[in-house]
Formats: sequence, C-alpha cells, structure tokens
Amino acid sequence: MSARSKARKAALDLLYESDIRKTSAEQLLSQRLESLEYLIRDYTREIVAGVAAHKSKIDELIQTYAQGWDFDRMPVIDRNVLRIAIFEILYQADIPTAIAISESLELAKTLSTEDSATYIHGILSTIEKIRDGLVL
Repeated sequence: MSARSKARKAALDLLYESDIRKTSAEQLLSQRLESLEYLIRDYTREIVAGVAAHKSKIDELIQTYAQGWDFDRMPVIDRNVLRIAIFEILYQADIPTAIAISESLELAKTLSTEDSATYIHGILSTIEKIRDGLVL
C-alpha cells in the first residue's frame, strides 16, 4: 500500500470517527497530533483540512447526485469515502481523477458493503463529468 493510500485510509478513519461522534475531524486530528503514539502523514492532514474547508459544497454534491439515497441514511463509511474522493477530484489538481476514483473504490470494496463501490463509482463519474461547470 502506497503512502498516499495509507494517508487516505487514516483520513477516512478520522472522518468516520468524527461523523460517529458528531465532532470536528480537525479537532480529532489535533488530539491525535498531541499524542506521541500516532503518526499522522502530511497528506492525511491535507485531506482532513480540505474536506473540512469544503464540506458544505462536497456534501451538497453528494446529496444532489446520490439519487435514491438519503444522505443521513447513507453508510457513514461511504459518505466519507465520497468526501475524500470529491475533495481530491475538485480541489487537488496534482491528483489524477482516475487515481482518486480508483482509491475510493478500493476503500469502499475493502471497508463497506458489496454494493457501495458501484454507487460510489456512479456518483464520482458524474462529478468528474460536471466538474468543469461547477462553481466552487
């Protein structure tokens, strides 16, 4: 597993925990940084900060394009996999879209339900197609 893949997984863990605890992912990250037992990669920090900074827009896109899924009833893992991927697709120019999508699908296949990768792929494909027309 590459360093960036590990960073994405760590960011997903933080975002998932923040959703479950109903707290800020940035606050959790800060707590982890204060603890000497945690190694936090720079890219993990970048993802958590980026998702937090753009969460409203990212969540709006998920709600708009996750047809047939109630945002609040969507599996927490899936919602956060989507947040990371959409952040990378829209705000990380140095990450190829294909890599962002591929990495998110791998996380979904490993950590979520059988059907998750399919609908996550559908949402991300739509975001990829419309990204140039989005107002960020």
